[in-house]
Amino acid sequence: MTMREIYDEILKDSKNTIDYDHQNELLIDQRKKEIGIDGSLVFNNKSEIHHVNFIEKILATLLSKISNFVPEGGIWMNTQRPEWNDANNALVGNGISMVTLYYLRRFIDFFNSLLEKTDLISVEISSELNKFFNDISFALNENKKVLDLSISDLDRKKIVDLLGKAGSNYRDSIYDNSFSGMKSAIGIKEIKELLQLLLNYIDHSIDSNKRSDKLYHAYNLLTIENDKISLSNLPEMLEGQVAVLSSGYLSSEENLEVLDALKSSKLFRNDQYSYILYPNKNLGLFLNRNNIPSSKVNESKLLKKLLNDGNNQIVSQDCEGAYHFNCDFNNANGLISELNLLPKKYNELVNNEYNSILEIFEDVFNHKEFTGRSGTFFGYEGLGSIYWHMVSKLSLAVLETTKKAISEKDSNIIGRFFDHYFEILEGIGVNKSPKLYGAFPTDPYSHTPEGKGAQQPGMTGQVKEDVISRFGELGVEVSNGTISFNPEMLRNQEFLTKNETFRYVNLSKENIEIDVNKNSLCFTYCQVPIIYTKSSSKKITIDFIDGRSVSIQGNELDIDSSRSLFDRENIIKKINVSVIK
Repeated sequence: MTMREIYDEILKDSKNTIDYDHQNELLIDQRKKEIGIDGSLVFNNKSEIHHVNFIEKILATLLSKISNFVPEGGIWMNTQRPEWNDANNALVGNGISMVTLYYLRRFIDFFNSLLEKTDLISVEISSELNKFFNDISFALNENKKVLDLSISDLDRKKIVDLLGKAGSNYRDSIYDNSFSGMKSAIGIKEIKELLQLLLNYIDHSIDSNKRSDKLYHAYNLLTIENDKISLSNLPEMLEGQVAVLSSGYLSSEENLEVLDALKSSKLFRNDQYSYILYPNKNLGLFLNRNNIPSSKVNESKLLKKLLNDGNNQIVSQDCEGAYHFNCDFNNANGLISELNLLPKKYNELVNNEYNSILEIFEDVFNHKEFTGRSGTFFGYEGLGSIYWHMVSKLSLAVLETTKKAISEKDSNIIGRFFDHYFEILEGIGVNKSPKLYGAFPTDPYSHTPEGKGAQQPGMTGQVKEDVISRFGELGVEVSNGTISFNPEMLRNQEFLTKNETFRYVNLSKENIEIDVNKNSLCFTYCQVPIIYTKSSSKKITIDFIDGRSVSIQGNELDIDSSRSLFDRENIIKKINVSVIK
């Protein structure tokens, strides 16, 4: 296949885009026998392991995603699964992920912040990647005028073609010829200019994916017709709201608008005071499926001819006069195969009505919108089901948006963010009774279907988000290598109402007990106890193991003490923090 043909094949069948390279597998196995596990690494055509720097790794990741960018639609999932939930796996091929695009925006923003700090003027990257970079830059710069308005289906196809061919050319070059080993310089300024241009395209797409109910689309569908690509939308999904809140694009007012809309939407489940992944819907009865409207049959000369001839290869009519497609068809491919197997006397009719028969089939089954479990199951992360990991991802996203509002000192909306954040926390299992949760509230569970308690115990990714959110509430922050304590989101009810004993394991692996007084609280950070005490001023006191004590005005540790904690040097005994509450 030529490079052009590879992209054409993706356009023809975007659900079938990955070929396994058996020949390359044999080569890798041979190299591993000769030099060990390094044999599985990428070699250039000089038979050397191909080494790249950090910038190249990040650019390769970014550009590969952008090569599948569909303006106003998201990232085209023709070679990958959905960003987060495998319940949407059936979207692969005709699905476009706004979820991926929301997180890609965050990725770009972070990458840009790193470049702002470097003194480098240029870096060396592989010549092949440099060409990929230039092709992507050309495609976006040539068409940036489209960002002034809504993008037409013609312009969308033009941009997708340019980006897709750039990605195919890069992959094909590497697969067929490997890396040449040649390097070329790319300017940091060039990279930053592309990142800004990408943000312009992404922000335009985010704006166009705001729904009338003020939520945001999570996944879309694309339809390719010759020189056009049109888009359609899927129903609301929780992960889309979590992703757009996490993207960093929306203002605090817009973040609050999303949270208010979410609470009022069909995604809120009142009995658990939490949020479901996908809204419930009526799936209809089995006997109501695979029914072809008689009007469609009467419009088709081919279908009428087949029925009159008693040929049931494509359609049949039941005893009540209703029409149905062949029940052996799993999808449109089965229909296509059978159309090609019809006797020759039907050839002219097949040629004339080929596309219209496929359109009738899609109208009947609506396979394009089939997502997988998320649209057909009522459990296992399906309809009406709470997935606790996603609720915790929501809580973390709302914690971030709340801290953003706090940093902007907008007193008019900060309280409303607090309300949303702590309401979401109350809905998570640890704050519920065993009767309501349906299990031990402190145990992590996968999901809660409608009408049941928590299902599938297991250490899901939820725990990670909960830990990060908890430290966010405690206000432990790291910036430029120093630790600060900013517990603006810490509630007064967290502080002790009487003296207590705190137990922990120190860095010497000893079981230690310390007294914590009323109006204080204690937690460990890098195995060093941090004691917060209510006060009228901000102050930090560091007690060292050798008996020394150092006081710092404010709420930020010095760089040496911070590094000592990170390195677990075991020279700090405890840290007392006076906080204004």
